[in-house]
Amino acid sequence: MTPNAASGPSRRSFLASTAVATAAVAGGVPLLSACGGSDGGSRDGTTSGKDADKLLPAYVAAGVVTPDIPSKNGSAVGFTGKLDLADLKTSVPEKLGKGGRVTVMSPFWGSPPKEDNAYYRAMNDLVGVDVAWQNQDGNTYDQKLGAVLASSEVPDVVVVPGWNMTGRIPSAIIGKFADLGPYLSGDAVKEYPNLAAIPTDAWRRSIFGDRLRGLPMPSSYVTAIVPLFRRDVFEKEGYEVPRSCDEFMALAKDATSAKAKRWACLDMKWTAFNAFGVLSGNEKSLGWNEVDGKLVYRIETDEYLEALEWTRKLFAAGVVHPDARLGKSNAADPGPKFAAGEFLVYNQDVSQWWSRTAEQATQNPEFEIWGMDVFGHDGGAPTLWAQNPASIFAFVSKKASESVIRDVLAVANVTAAPYGTKEYMATNYGVEGTHYTVKDGVPTKTDQGNIDVLNAFVMVASPAATIAHPDFPEVARGQVEWQQRMGAVTKKPAFYGMQITEPARYTNLANDFEQLEDDVVRGRKKIGDMQQAVADWKSKGGDKLRDWYRKILDENGSAAG
Repeated sequence: MTPNAASGPSRRSFLASTAVATAAVAGGVPLLSACGGSDGGSRDGTTSGKDADKLLPAYVAAGVVTPDIPSKNGSAVGFTGKLDLADLKTSVPEKLGKGGRVTVMSPFWGSPPKEDNAYYRAMNDLVGVDVAWQNQDGNTYDQKLGAVLASSEVPDVVVVPGWNMTGRIPSAIIGKFADLGPYLSGDAVKEYPNLAAIPTDAWRRSIFGDRLRGLPMPSSYVTAIVPLFRRDVFEKEGYEVPRSCDEFMALAKDATSAKAKRWACLDMKWTAFNAFGVLSGNEKSLGWNEVDGKLVYRIETDEYLEALEWTRKLFAAGVVHPDARLGKSNAADPGPKFAAGEFLVYNQDVSQWWSRTAEQATQNPEFEIWGMDVFGHDGGAPTLWAQNPASIFAFVSKKASESVIRDVLAVANVTAAPYGTKEYMATNYGVEGTHYTVKDGVPTKTDQGNIDVLNAFVMVASPAATIAHPDFPEVARGQVEWQQRMGAVTKKPAFYGMQITEPARYTNLANDFEQLEDDVVRGRKKIGDMQQAVADWKSKGGDKLRDWYRKILDENGSAAG
């Protein structure tokens, strides 16, 4: 058995991990040549600006459960108490499903369970819908997605992660999937209280081609990249947590001893981008912002080059673990070497704060991982940039009948139940005794739970971002409070929260920059090579893309704040 903790960000970060995302966007897109449709929605651009408000569901905060730590500055909500099954609330008092059959195609990482397993049966009974899963390999999902969307046979529900929305797939979403507005816009959503409690920003991201089409998986807009460090080693050695790039470099040199097989860190590029205030690279639209009246893309900024140069200096100083010098070719899990003390700091998703703690809890009781606040490069407060508030969506086929659509919404209303409810436990843990047990207020999945209860129903819709670790409540509090502090210095760029579909001719324009970044920081390329690449990007379409974004900004207004 392995311990499990409920955490919305944990689930999302696993699904959106770099390895998965990299595999997901390779190949498959040309299969969409037959996609399209007669829907009146626009094929590119956005409807998430001035015209979106009339499409959005009314927001009604969930009153079923009160979190121990409320959301602040864009953070997740937090729960730090032990779990008491007898005290679980009911958020769906009666079945909304009418007994119909619904097929769902979704990405799946790992070995899918048998179709008629106890988890699927229990969830179907809870919802009142016969859900049939068409689980597809998440690592090659784009290929299957492309083939299905290019065909005339589309399942009732199709899950599409944001990293698969490349090439013609956004156009296919507009042509192939239903408008959910008549069922969810305005007060209509109140028929589904758990969906009404999904934050408005997540719904705004669910607008595609002038219609509300997606059921979202909400997330915190605060950066998920945390500089994680060995707090136990810091305390033992008397190291101070750095508050600037110079302090980090000094610490790194002091902590590194190749002879003792200890290095300061792994590749700190992501933290460098945050320390220098570089616009986000997670989604293309977030990389743009208005500066002194002009739209600027992240790669054009001085901050971008400065962040790369500082990271290059870390590599040049020999303070980076040899594994990281190999770059992307090194796919080994860094966890064991981090636990062994071979390096003291690395940047990764906030979910690893808990997962590394849980891994080492019994075998290495002195081990303590903690999250370092992102520092400003010069010692001042950093400028962080908001991430989009949802990046995975479930869509309903345009051919679905009203009864099928309402059955899908019944499923979503259960899967979006908040932490602390019976529906949340059923969705995320399965059946007590079969899929999980609870000891001392901590739920632990059984072997069968680890087979059956994986990424299936959670993909249909989710509640507001939630962090809850009853086994390590201090970690849950640490994660949420870190988000709150970082949220206080987070700004929203011009296109925050807008669902923007770039014209296909620009899709691959910036594809090579990530590899070039890695080459620059490792000394294989020079800053001058990056400057030349930026000039080429401008001449090959970057400046025209800027004009295209300017038109969107003029028509919809800025979301900056």
